Amino acid sequence: MPAKKKQAAAPHPIRRHTAADERLLERLRKICLALPEANEKISHGEPTWFAGKGKVFAMLDGHHHDSPHLSVWLPQPLGGQEALIDADPERFFRPPYVGVSGWVGMVLDTKPDWGVVEGLVREAYRHVATRKLVAKLDG
Repeated sequence: MPAKKKQAAAPHPIRRHTAADERLLERLRKICLALPEANEKISHGEPTWFAGKGKVFAMLDGHHHDSPHLSVWLPQPLGGQEALIDADPERFFRPPYVGVSGWVGMVLDTKPDWGVVEGLVREAYRHVATRKLVAKLDG
């Protein structure tokens, strides 16, 4: 009996963003790519940032699944998601799919404090990066 051919999954379409979204994306990209060995790839149709060859530390949500806002999704240490959402539920939310694993979404298109964005991106990177990369970050 011949082996069944595996059918390749259809790729997610690459999202197109408005000019305003592109400006926010460029600001986020600059923050993410300033981290040691950070790199960007398209994942699920959106720009996504990885710590070296390792794990995702930030993912853009450009109105995915009809989301009303442009946002970034960030992994958080235990309790971080709840603390952020409780502190500012207009800015932070539990994103679909990864929210159950403690990730938090942060709305970017309503004039965020970019110092806070940078701090949370750095902490998300620290949360998933290898010890070598964290040492470079602290170095």
